[in-house]
Amino acid sequence: MSSETDLTTDDFLGGRVTVHQPRKGFRSGVDAVFLAAAVPAFAGQTVLELGCGAGVASLCLNARVAGLRLTGIELQAEYAALARHNAAGNGADLTVHQADLAMLPPELRQMQFDHVIANPPYYAPGSRHSAKDEGRETALGESTPMDTWVEVAAKRLAPKGYATFIQRTDRLGDMISAISGRLGSIQIQPLAPRADRDSHLVILRARKNGRAPLRLHAPLIMHEGAVHLSDADDYMAWAVDVLRNGGPLPFALL
Repeated sequence: MSSETDLTTDDFLGGRVTVHQPRKGFRSGVDAVFLAAAVPAFAGQTVLELGCGAGVASLCLNARVAGLRLTGIELQAEYAALARHNAAGNGADLTVHQADLAMLPPELRQMQFDHVIANPPYYAPGSRHSAKDEGRETALGESTPMDTWVEVAAKRLAPKGYATFIQRTDRLGDMISAISGRLGSIQIQPLAPRADRDSHLVILRARKNGRAPLRLHAPLIMHEGAVHLSDADDYMAWAVDVLRNGGPLPFALL
């Protein structure tokens, strides 16, 4: 794990979750909180997070739903170590494996989970300039194809289990293509920054053996007003409940 001078201490959910993250490199933010808030999990269920980073999404889910058994896969050893450290600090039942999700450890290949969650890298190869920090680039730049993320999620799900992803809206086509033939009952929840603004993020949930038709929900608007007018937060009430109180996304209750 990095030295303490290379880390920051960050609070999530109004202080219910406290984690250490690299001062430079990939840092989890509201996307991880929204992902956790979208998972329709219940006490006693099992959850696998692909690409767990420092563990923020899993720990936020743990804070909202007691009694979960959590497992994380993380490619980068430094982030995997941070996730273990953060899990211990938050009293979470989170087991973290440092491994490539395309080559899961043998014990995980024998397991199935009620939920698989992931925030796959947002940027397709060649779509932008690479980040200078290796950890940030690994987290944001796609090296493992989207198809592999979805394939691994589908294989590790128990029958009727749910996969929940957060992704950039412009990658939605790639997500649906990867899910086709592997998972069903697709639900898409767009997130838009403000009213009359295009969605920039989507949460996508699909079910193993699901047969319901695709459902596209109305966008959730994150901020009040047409523009940001001051340094104060201007989140909508639902977003405040999710980000500050650990509440579920309305999507998680459907």
